[in-house]
Amino acid sequence: MWGWLRRRPREIDLAMWQQCCQRAPWLHGLDAPRRERLRALSARFLHEKTISPVGDLQLDERDGVLLAALCCMPLLELGDVGLRGWSQLIVYPDAFRVQRSHVDAAGVLHEWDDELIGESWDSGPLILSWADIQADIADPHAGYCVAVHEMAHKIDALDGAIDGTPPLPRDWQRQWASDFQAAYDAFCAQVDAGRDTLIDPYAAEAPEEFFAVVTEYHFSAPDVLEQAMPTVAAHLRRFYGESPGLSANNQPSAAAPRITTPR
Repeated sequence: MWGWLRRRPREIDLAMWQQCCQRAPWLHGLDAPRRERLRALSARFLHEKTISPVGDLQLDERDGVLLAALCCMPLLELGDVGLRGWSQLIVYPDAFRVQRSHVDAAGVLHEWDDELIGESWDSGPLILSWADIQADIADPHAGYCVAVHEMAHKIDALDGAIDGTPPLPRDWQRQWASDFQAAYDAFCAQVDAGRDTLIDPYAAEAPEEFFAVVTEYHFSAPDVLEQAMPTVAAHLRRFYGESPGLSANNQPSAAAPRITTPR
């Protein structure tokens, strides 16, 4: 277990923070106040969370700051309340396998292995693939950011229900639920019909995955999200703040072809 992170001072060294911002393309578009807010949130993350590399994976202090920054991007408006309820970030070198089981209506037990690039456990750790984090950084406009995806699940769980709706004031919650359900239903109809979609078809898996996937697009391909689902994009801008401002010239015109394993 990576104990030094818990002992770090709250403030992240400025030179190290600047290096982190250079490594993560999504941070380039943040204005100075939001960048400083993210720096403070990242320091809180490092103070409260234990980062545990798995196997032979070696992570240094700069990598820890990068992981903290990526996980905290969705918390720029919500604040450190988004860090509640869990204490560990587990980082695998690459995609990892988990065993699943399900008992069907006939009482038959089915077991299988899933290969994942990230996972978020209810009241448990957040798990990420380091190789996929690097792939996201190398192709930052493709609509993928696994750290943001899994943090969206953590945010979703804050109100006690993982259903694609984060904690919101009551009036906004009702409008959010209505708009997201309509967008999700229409998107699932497209996927079921075999039509090409601008958004990764994985978003059709469940309402909570829809929320996590569109959150990725908010940060990494906001123009694509605006084109595909303007009402959803508007809700996310209100909830997360403006996207870091990736150039429209760098956005893909359709769902990126990169092959990914389920989150």
